[in-house]
Amino acid sequence: MTKSTDRTPTATILTRGTLVIDVEACKGCDLCIDACPPGVLVMTTHDVNERGYRYPQLLPGCTGCKACSQICPDFVFQVYKYDTPVELPVGGTGVEATGVVQGS
Repeated sequence: MTKSTDRTPTATILTRGTLVIDVEACKGCDLCIDACPPGVLVMTTHDVNERGYRYPQLLPGCTGCKACSQICPDFVFQVYKYDTPVELPVGGTGVEATGVVQGS
């Protein structure tokens, strides 16, 4: 008798960079969302910071291009580019924030 294993393939996406987002400094202007070439920044819909503003969240697939940090009037982004690309799992539960930090 052979033993079978149930291996469901896990979807992954190649990412070349990541962000640290100062959520509390963000004023929810949405400029970064439109500026993001790979389209991996999404604005929260129900979550707000302490000042009542929505803020961006990062989905897997960042290229580390720095477009978000260059357009942001509040300097809320720190962009890091990986030396070698990293494969990240893609979750099926909606927004999966990575690199979001609460402001000081």
